[in-house]
Amino acid sequence: MRKLLMECIGTLFLMMAVAHSGNNPIAVGLMLAVMVYSGGHLSGAHFNPAVSLAAWMRGKLGVADMVQYMVAQLVGACLGWLVHSYLVGGSTAPMPTEHPVMHGVVAEALLAFALVTVVLNMMSSRSAGNPVGGLAIGFTLSAALYTGAGVSGGAFNPAVGIGPQVMEAITGGGFDANTLALYGVGPLVGGAVAALVYKFLND
Repeated sequence: MRKLLMECIGTLFLMMAVAHSGNNPIAVGLMLAVMVYSGGHLSGAHFNPAVSLAAWMRGKLGVADMVQYMVAQLVGACLGWLVHSYLVGGSTAPMPTEHPVMHGVVAEALLAFALVTVVLNMMSSRSAGNPVGGLAIGFTLSAALYTGAGVSGGAFNPAVGIGPQVMEAITGGGFDANTLALYGVGPLVGGAVAALVYKFLND
């Protein structure tokens, strides 16, 4: 339960940073970094279903644990949306851009691949206790946002991308099915490929 609560809390604050800052790369990257330092010893500090999928593929999580992590992350993102909506109101980032959906899916997959690759390397026994691990992960997310947000809106995280859409649908705002492909399929494919590449390079 503690692990799931940490995943929920970390994703909540990550979602708040995304929404409050308009997906500012520095703010979002720093929030992820500090949440990694806060929760790494408890849950592994995934805060991203793509990371949890890769951790399962690496044998670090069981199937049930992976599903529970993903649910906790989605709940955290939805709660982050609620807090943002209460405090500020208005729509939240990330938002799909005018680029073709497939371009966005590819951007999400490629940059989620980069993010998950860094996370997997920081999770490895060779990097255990590395004091800059959180910063490396946060800086990677910042770089990904600078690189790809203009194409996809910049989630690289299914919970952060889909959570706001789920809440807007619940509150009567409608749901765009393209969001599932953009922020669901793209990052999960990137995370899965990152796990396979990591295995090829390191095992």
